[in-house]
Amino acid sequence: MPAERPREHAPPVAAARRRRLRADRARQLADLLRHQVLTGGFPGGVLPLEDALGQDYGASRNTVRQALDLLRSERLVERQPGVGTVVVAEKYPHGLDRLMGLAETLHEHGRVTNEVRTVGPVPAPACVADRLGVPARSDVLYVERLRRLGGLPLSLDLTYLPMDIGADLIGADLENTDVFRLIEKITGQPLGTAEITLEAVNADAHSAAVLQAPRGAAVLMLERLTHLCDGRPVDLEFIRFRGDRITMSGQLRRTA
Repeated sequence: MPAERPREHAPPVAAARRRRLRADRARQLADLLRHQVLTGGFPGGVLPLEDALGQDYGASRNTVRQALDLLRSERLVERQPGVGTVVVAEKYPHGLDRLMGLAETLHEHGRVTNEVRTVGPVPAPACVADRLGVPARSDVLYVERLRRLGGLPLSLDLTYLPMDIGADLIGADLENTDVFRLIEKITGQPLGTAEITLEAVNADAHSAAVLQAPRGAAVLMLERLTHLCDGRPVDLEFIRFRGDRITMSGQLRRTA
């Protein structure tokens, strides 16, 4: 049987496969470099030369360049003439294995300031009332805050609290104090546990404007329902973090 003649489109397909494989390798390399960028792994914030990176990671120059392009598109690094590729963005670590307010979590990185945009009672939507254990349409305290670190917008926090706690929060110093600390002071109880959900969502027009992020940019949405130590739910939050300024981290243990 005569050998089958190669199809005319085979070379373009092979070229596309090579490009795809190179893009896969570039993405893998970018993941490795991103960790070092975010954890201060490059002395002075300057990355090694492309040839050195290629040798360290066994990658071609094209792969290294594509990986650096990915990090530039994330606004983590940029190319500076006469210097090389430098780290230009800092992401702050937010732990997921301890129940703390933002100011407590990031105290080593500077002072967190709060701009209170809205505070006052609102009728509880059914889903909020159900999760806080209050009657539907009864009043809850709604608080909206823009939170900054080093003057830069970091998160937009939307918070719902039962009114027996929220009434005392209306006149409290919400600009300089974490809500968690105020809840513990008002109730005389420590907080106990929280249920969290973390996902990426596109910033709506309002959130993008407040966070000074591009409209439609991905933000990290943390939904958290916090309970007192006796199990009572007291704080329902929807927190939108700028994804280019925060990383979520934690320590997980495998149990039988």
